[in-house]
Amino acid sequence: MSTDLGPVSIIGADAVGGPGERRFRLYAQAATRSAIMWMEKEQLNTLSLALDRAMAQITDGNVLRTLAQAGPKPEVVGLPSNFPARSTFEFQVGQIRIGYDEGRTLLALVAAPIEILLERGQEPRAIIREDEAISIFFTMQQAQALTSSISVLVTSGRPMCPLCNRPLDGGPHACVQQNGHKEVIQDLVEDELEDEE
Repeated sequence: MSTDLGPVSIIGADAVGGPGERRFRLYAQAATRSAIMWMEKEQLNTLSLALDRAMAQITDGNVLRTLAQAGPKPEVVGLPSNFPARSTFEFQVGQIRIGYDEGRTLLALVAAPIEILLERGQEPRAIIREDEAISIFFTMQQAQALTSSISVLVTSGRPMCPLCNRPLDGGPHACVQQNGHKEVIQDLVEDELEDEE
């Protein structure tokens, strides 16, 4: 049975750690309860895109994502100073669903934690704990602010190579799209397999 936190007064996303070692999280507070939901960068970006699509559908295209803005790039806003030091819920996200409550005109987000089971002599197994999921509700304006902050957050890390979409660390970059490095490795592996036959 999932826990309903209700409408949130605070919702946002931030990252902890330096470039290349960042951990991403979504945070929310509703009344006296709060949640910190850890997720991968791609999960966070996918959530942002899904919220943008949902808002565009709900409003018949009146709310659309702003891809380019004039002026300086907005700064990433971190966890608010008034956010509880110990959240009521904190977990690694395994699954997220979004929906819309027409009666309250609120977007809904349901996040379920993932648990990795390590059993002796077996491969680790990942289990989505849907019975421990939490749900939160937020306004269209909160969703727009969230997707904007996620966009800034995701693009504020290490720059990406425009050809292979891998992060650039500041040193030499062996781009598989430009120098054929990936194909050479594949050819060597295929040659070794042919020699064994």
